[in-house]
Amino acid sequence: MPVNNGHTKILIGISSCLIGEKVRFDGGHKQNRYILDTLGHYFSFRPFCPELAIGLGVPRESIRLVDDGGAINAVGSRREDLNVTDALIQSAHDQRCWQRQVFGYIVKKDSPSCGMERVKVYRGDHPQRSGAGLYTATMMQNFPTLPVEEEGRLGDPVLRESFVKRVFIYRRWHEMLARGLDWAALTDFHARHKLILYSHDQALGRRLGRELSEAHREPVEEYADRYLVELMRILRIYAKRSNHVNVLEHVRGYLKHDLDQDDKRELTESIENYRLGLLPLIVPITLLRHHFRKNPNEYIERSYYMRPHPDELMLLNSL
Repeated sequence: MPVNNGHTKILIGISSCLIGEKVRFDGGHKQNRYILDTLGHYFSFRPFCPELAIGLGVPRESIRLVDDGGAINAVGSRREDLNVTDALIQSAHDQRCWQRQVFGYIVKKDSPSCGMERVKVYRGDHPQRSGAGLYTATMMQNFPTLPVEEEGRLGDPVLRESFVKRVFIYRRWHEMLARGLDWAALTDFHARHKLILYSHDQALGRRLGRELSEAHREPVEEYADRYLVELMRILRIYAKRSNHVNVLEHVRGYLKHDLDQDDKRELTESIENYRLGLLPLIVPITLLRHHFRKNPNEYIERSYYMRPHPDELMLLNSL
């Protein structure tokens, strides 16, 4: 079982039904044990149900998204005169005060209020999975850099690791702001996350580094917002195995004068077996950590690449 080791939990928003609150239209819930039992060791949850908040009772008539000449409305599944479109959108605006205090958000998939993507939109009797829940869509417009994920997609190892990593990075970003933003702090933040960015998209990561270097001519406060937008955009690109291999080989280069031939061969084989899909990412990373404990390197030690989130979450074991 994961151990928090005394660290302060990270506050994230969550659809109320996912923590077991009986707020669904049928009076039930969709409690998710992975979220509670595993992520709950590191995250604390701020639950919210927009449908309950706008006055829909429990149980209640279910709602659905309907395309009305290009306008997407949330209406009753039986009574189309039950239209809660504006209420759901306003509900998201009304929650901005506490939403800006969270570092991530987990929403209920397929929900016409909370779904993040591929929510059914009805055109007549023919639904297409082309919509997003109105509450979540509005929240994401208000907070475009906030890490958001659906609980159903957390079952995918790549998507799960990507979301959790973004939450930790987003929290570190706000910790940096709280300590005081200046060019030295922002440059150090980028340096510590550079290898992570390269694992998602090396070209975009390098471009962001160049933009950061050139931006010193303007006030750091004006550039920081643009930096965060691009940072989170790159992190939403899923890290490919080939990109991880490139980063692993780059990290290995810092040991080229420190390892004997047997250690070099073992490390090379480990990275190659990861590339072939025979080993998970945690194996070459663990081996690299072992060698850097014996041969410390300040840059690698400060980089978050080989420890982007707590080991106890075991997120690298499935990549």
